[in-house]
Amino acid sequence: MKNLLGLIFLMLFLVSSTNVTPLKSLKNPSLEGTWELVNRFNYDGMNVTDTLSNINGYRQVKIYSKGKVMWTRYSPDDPSEWFGYGSYSNSENNLEEQLEFGSEMMMKIQDTVQVFKFELQLDKDSFKQITVDDEGNKISSENYKRID
Repeated sequence: MKNLLGLIFLMLFLVSSTNVTPLKSLKNPSLEGTWELVNRFNYDGMNVTDTLSNINGYRQVKIYSKGKVMWTRYSPDDPSEWFGYGSYSNSENNLEEQLEFGSEMMMKIQDTVQVFKFELQLDKDSFKQITVDDEGNKISSENYKRID
């Protein structure tokens, strides 16, 4: 009997000390983390019509943390600097980013667009931020994979 109780306590200890991902985090993945652009899609309003791959050393990274977003882009073919920092909010299907400052090129865009609004498709290790027109038709997307 003592052996059985000892075995039960040992099993409970081992189970309680293992790192198990809660089901909630699998159902509600978080945007928090570091992401790298994999490719872009163009849409005809609903369906993907073209995939644009990163070429010639192009890289784009986004970091989301505690309501803040920072992104940077490097393209050997473009001598302009591209980066931005600001705040973000998201729901299950929407993402909004509002930049506070950025590179000269980004601040020119910021003069005409105050808040960047996207449809969001978020999974545990990937997400798409999809630009839609006023009627809800998909125009393009940036597709990211989690790197941290």
